[in-house]
Amino acid sequence: MDKTAIRNAATVIVLRDRDSDPHVLMGQRGAKAAFMPNKFVFPGGAVDAEDAEISLITDLPEVCRDRIREDAGSDLSHPLAVAAIRELWEETGLVLGAKSAWADAPADWQSFAATGYRPAADALQFVFRAITPPGRPRRFDARFFLIDAAAIASDLDDFSAASDELSHLQWIPLPKVREFDLPFITEVVLAEVAGRLHRPEPPASVPFFKNDDEQNLFLRLKGTGPMSARLP
Repeated sequence: MDKTAIRNAATVIVLRDRDSDPHVLMGQRGAKAAFMPNKFVFPGGAVDAEDAEISLITDLPEVCRDRIREDAGSDLSHPLAVAAIRELWEETGLVLGAKSAWADAPADWQSFAATGYRPAADALQFVFRAITPPGRPRRFDARFFLIDAAAIASDLDDFSAASDELSHLQWIPLPKVREFDLPFITEVVLAEVAGRLHRPEPPASVPFFKNDDEQNLFLRLKGTGPMSARLP
């Protein structure tokens, strides 16, 4: 694998008690991680080739699929949704799915299937896209998905099935999250989340932090142009 290539990735922002005392689920990356060591991040990771082959009980909302298709070489809405659900399960042990037997689940999904659920994507909302700037040891074209914690099928405080990729998994009060060591782009995304606390519908327009070798622009998918001047 070319580690300098830009890989498609899915990140999941789980929002709990949004109307009364909003919290988001985050964990800390390891000190030896090549990408964002020691930072507190949302669950997420790169899309695997096999993600395209996994069936979903329900698809992403149509407006989210439409926004994902914009400024993209192919329709990645399905594998991105699968990757989001898979990464959430692997890194936190939380189940996003619908009750259904899954006797022929692939090997990588058998522990998920053992919970009695199959992956369902209708609760995921595509809210942000960002490409890692040049010069980093890993680069990702990350799509951020917001989900209300009420859609999670499992116990919100049970992380016993999580892998060890993220430590210190915890629900962080939204007003206090900036007290943690966060990547820059996470702070930007959190501002978008705060603006959607009382807007439960998927957004029709999605911010896009687009980095290439020549310029950094903050655009909007289904927008009219740059949101601001070139970023530093």
